[in-house]
Amino acid sequence: MSILGLFSKKDEELLEKGLEKTKESLFKKLSRAIVGKSSIDDEFLDNLEEVLISTDVGVETTLRIIERIEKRVSKDKYLNVSELNALLREEIVALLAQNEEANIGDPLSTTGDLPYVIMVVGVNGVGKTTTIGKLAYMYKEMGKKVYLGAADTFRAAAVDQLTIWAERVGVPIVTQSMGADPASVAYDTVNTALKEKAEVVIIDTAGRLHNKVNLMNELSKIKRVIQKVIPSAPNEILLILDGSTGQNAFEQAKQFAKATEITALAITKLDGTAKGGVVLGISDQFKIPVKYIGLGEKVTDLQIFDRFQFVESLFS
Repeated sequence: MSILGLFSKKDEELLEKGLEKTKESLFKKLSRAIVGKSSIDDEFLDNLEEVLISTDVGVETTLRIIERIEKRVSKDKYLNVSELNALLREEIVALLAQNEEANIGDPLSTTGDLPYVIMVVGVNGVGKTTTIGKLAYMYKEMGKKVYLGAADTFRAAAVDQLTIWAERVGVPIVTQSMGADPASVAYDTVNTALKEKAEVVIIDTAGRLHNKVNLMNELSKIKRVIQKVIPSAPNEILLILDGSTGQNAFEQAKQFAKATEITALAITKLDGTAKGGVVLGISDQFKIPVKYIGLGEKVTDLQIFDRFQFVESLFS
């Protein structure tokens, strides 16, 4: 989806394809739950609860969905799967619409001479470097001058991978030697980007979570140093989560939210899993908005999250 919010036919097809495994799993389970049923009764609602939880929607969000459906069926009877799908779609969209998202910043809406600075966090293996590369490509395609900063200096592979992505996308990258102070890299990146009149700066950070105190201190230091160059930065702190890990993604979100102020989420690897329901749960339960979803390996397979389109694709 374009950052301007226009959902094209191509976007719809990418979303449909990316959610294939989740959709197939969900409909198989729903079909089994509704066999022999002429109306939605308590037994069916218990089965539906199990279906949603097993699709990694999460217990809290599942219970809220069940409660909404109970209120609806107290007045009406839904006799077949197609009607049930419509009911689920309507109630989940209505549920997510209740959670007013905070205004998500956007490089296209910023004015003035300061670059829009995105600080990216997340554990190793969730697709952090790949997502940064795809973001850089997205903004470059929109005509933005993008700079990358390789501040995950504890892993040589992290710097090498980000450098490969920078070359592939065709954007400049600021790096230092292995083991260098991450805050120093962030400072150099923002300072260089400011001098070069860049419009978007994306800074990678170390993917460790085993010691939250150290992580908190490191991320706080990076933010302080960036603010020496641009007091209003970072404009966005983006947490990358692996959708295929299901409930583990919930836990990572909780832990990182304790370590730093997360302003947006990106959920990756949805095309390779049947756990796509995790997007609904995370979108519902956290006050942090889901901004991007990853639907494949290609550089164009990162999509702006549209909760209405997501639910429509899941239950259509």
